[in-house]
Amino acid sequence: MRVFAILIFGGAFTLAACGSPVADNASGDLAIGMSVSTLSNPYFVQFRDGAEAAAQLSGVKLTVTDAHNDSSRQADQVRNFTKQRVKAIILNPVDSDAVAPAVKAAGQAGIPVIAADRSVKGSEVAQTVTSDNVAGGKLGAQELAKQLGGKGNVVVLQGTVGTSASRDRDRGFTDGIAAYPKIKVIARQPADFNRAKGRDVMTNLIQRRPDIAGVFASNDEMALGAIQALGNRAGRQVKVVGFDGTPDGIKAVQAGTMAATVAQQPRLIGSRAVNDAIKVARGQAIATSVAVPIKLATKDNAHDFWTF
Repeated sequence: MRVFAILIFGGAFTLAACGSPVADNASGDLAIGMSVSTLSNPYFVQFRDGAEAAAQLSGVKLTVTDAHNDSSRQADQVRNFTKQRVKAIILNPVDSDAVAPAVKAAGQAGIPVIAADRSVKGSEVAQTVTSDNVAGGKLGAQELAKQLGGKGNVVVLQGTVGTSASRDRDRGFTDGIAAYPKIKVIARQPADFNRAKGRDVMTNLIQRRPDIAGVFASNDEMALGAIQALGNRAGRQVKVVGFDGTPDGIKAVQAGTMAATVAQQPRLIGSRAVNDAIKVARGQAIATSVAVPIKLATKDNAHDFWTF
């Protein structure tokens, strides 16, 4: 568990992309709980950092817990926040369905829940703040098709089963790649948003199908694992497109081993979730759905993404 004690400071952090901080004399009494699916993924470290920075600027107490990709543990974390009577809960679900009962219980206790980066199914939340994952998947499909010249065999590395992000990115990719009849998706396999699993799945795929020309991975960690498996074929004979725009992903794009990554803004998602959690905890109206912009990072523009 990580507790972020609050000090307001000036000039050390700029919310250029994070919206206006919420601050008043009562902020120090406001406690927010946040459960993150996993902090072993660099993307969610950035998400946490954005949330903590916004909490500092607003002068609230933010308690961050790591669910370690365990849906049962995450449900317990949400229940514990509810028992502690925090003023709001920010939830990055391990499993969009499994956490619904705990979310419903929080709502019945009068505690608003904001779903961040992934949605919750089966229970109402005060807000869902995510990237447009369907649009991102389609953008990834279009870029992979461009890299392949509109033809070739491709594979899809899917994220953790049960997450809205994996489903939506896969759906967007499927819709996008359908416009290219000479591109054939020959395999779809989950690798749980994990680099080591991405490497292992890709190793097995290329042993069975050496004719693979392209890879779409639902996050950069899996894409980087696929690149490890491909060795010197990555970026040459096989084009790999990732999703997230993590620092390691951007480095791979600059190196040419990853053709592109659909870049999100995890710090902005985290900071927006905190700022709106503060508002809803005070009874103010917030949007029920927020779509944070995404953009394609390629070798030509990769240097623009280090501020995300």
